[in-house]
Amino acid sequence: MPPATTLKRAGALTAVVAGALLFISCSSTPPPQVTTPPAPPPETSVQPPLRGVWLTTVNHLDWPPADSASISDTALRIRVQQQSLIARLEQLKSLGINTVFFQVKPDGSALWASKILPWSELMTGHLGRDPGFDPLRFILDEAHKRGIKVHAWFNPYRVTVNTLPATIAAMSATRGQSPSSVYLQHPEWIRTAAGRFVLDPGIPAVRDWITSIVTEVTDNYPVDGVQFDDYFYTESSGAVLDDNQTFWQYGQAFDSKPAWRRHNTQLLIEQVSRAIRQHKPEIVFGISPAGIWRNRSQDPAGSDTRGAATYDESYADTRLWVQQGLLDYIAPQLYWPFGREVARYDVLARWWADVVKPTRTRLYIGVALYKVGNPSASEPDWGTEGGVAELKKQLDLNEQLPQVSGTILFRAANLDQPQTREAVSYLRSRWGQ
Repeated sequence: MPPATTLKRAGALTAVVAGALLFISCSSTPPPQVTTPPAPPPETSVQPPLRGVWLTTVNHLDWPPADSASISDTALRIRVQQQSLIARLEQLKSLGINTVFFQVKPDGSALWASKILPWSELMTGHLGRDPGFDPLRFILDEAHKRGIKVHAWFNPYRVTVNTLPATIAAMSATRGQSPSSVYLQHPEWIRTAAGRFVLDPGIPAVRDWITSIVTEVTDNYPVDGVQFDDYFYTESSGAVLDDNQTFWQYGQAFDSKPAWRRHNTQLLIEQVSRAIRQHKPEIVFGISPAGIWRNRSQDPAGSDTRGAATYDESYADTRLWVQQGLLDYIAPQLYWPFGREVARYDVLARWWADVVKPTRTRLYIGVALYKVGNPSASEPDWGTEGGVAELKKQLDLNEQLPQVSGTILFRAANLDQPQTREAVSYLRSRWGQ
C-alpha cells in the first residue's frame, strides 16, 4: 500500500475517511467481507508446481549438525557444516524438491552477515561469533547450482527459545560487540511469553526494526522469496504476553486488545510487503500460518473445523491479507489427515483454494512429514502403509485442485527417519529425477 500523503485541499475528505477507518479498526468483531479483485488473467508462462521443504535451524533441528558447533578446529567445523548442507541439497534434488525454505532468523540472531543482528550461536556455540563463512550465501550458491530456489524464512518476533540464566548471560556477553543482541540494545522492547523472550508487536519501532532486517537480506542476497512463519503473537495459558502498558500507550483507539493486536500484525505485513515490492519486486513474499483462519462456528466465512484459529490465537487475519493482495503466496500448515474430523485435510485445502481463487496469491500447502509413520490414537492414518496412503491422498488432492500451486514438507530432517523410509521412497518415485 502506498504511504499516506497530506494534502490541504483534501483535508475534509481525509478526515471523513480516517473516521470511517477508525470505526472499522476499533471493532472487536471480524472485519466485513472485503471485495476481492476480479480473477487475474491467465499466466503467460506455465510455472512448475512448487515442491518444497522447510529447513529448520532453530535448536539445530535440521541444520547445522548439533555437534558441529563444538568443533574447535575452525576449518574442520566449516567443512562439516558445509558438507552436511551439500549432502542435504543433493538429497533434495534427487527427490525432486525445487524450493528450500531456509530459516535465516530463528530468533534474535542471524545466519547471514548482518549489521543489525549478531551471528547465531547455532554455528559456533557462541552468540555473535563469526562462523567463518556466510550460511545464507553458501546455501544460495549451492542450491542455485542445483536448480533449487531458496526462500529466506524469518521468525519475526522471537528473541530466544527460553529465558534461562545461561541464555541471558549469552546475550549480555555481546555487550561491546557490533551488533550486540537486541536484548541489550532495546530492553524496552523485550517481553516474555510462552517461556521465551519476544519482541512486543505493539511497538511501532519494533515493526520498523523487523522490516529493516528483511530488507537487509533482500538488498544484499539473491533470495528467491521471503517467508514469515506463524509466530506473531505467541502465548501459552500459563505464560501470556504482558502488553498492557503498550496497549495503554498505543491502543486507546481500539475497544479491545484483540482488535488492536490484529491491527499491529496487519501493519507489520503491510509494511514488509510494501518494502519488498519497492526494493526488490522480483522477490516473492509469503506467510506460512497455522492451517485454520477461523472456524465456521466463529465466523460464517470460516472453515468447517473445530481447531485453534490464527485470527483469534495469533491475532493474524491471514484471509484478509490474501484478499488485499499483500502476499505473493500463502502456505497454510495443514498438518492433519483426511480422517481428523476436527480439522480434515481435504476440508481445509478446499477452503483455502476458495480463498485464493479470485486473487493473485498463490497457494502452497504445508504437509506434516513429521507425522508420517507415527500413528496416534487421534490420527491413525499416518501409520497405514508407512504413511504412504495418507501422503498419496494429500498430494493427489493438491494436484487436483487448480488453485494449489505446490506442496511444502515439514521438515527436512524427517526425510532421514526410519519411520518415513517408505514415504520418502514414494516421494522419489513420484517427484524424483
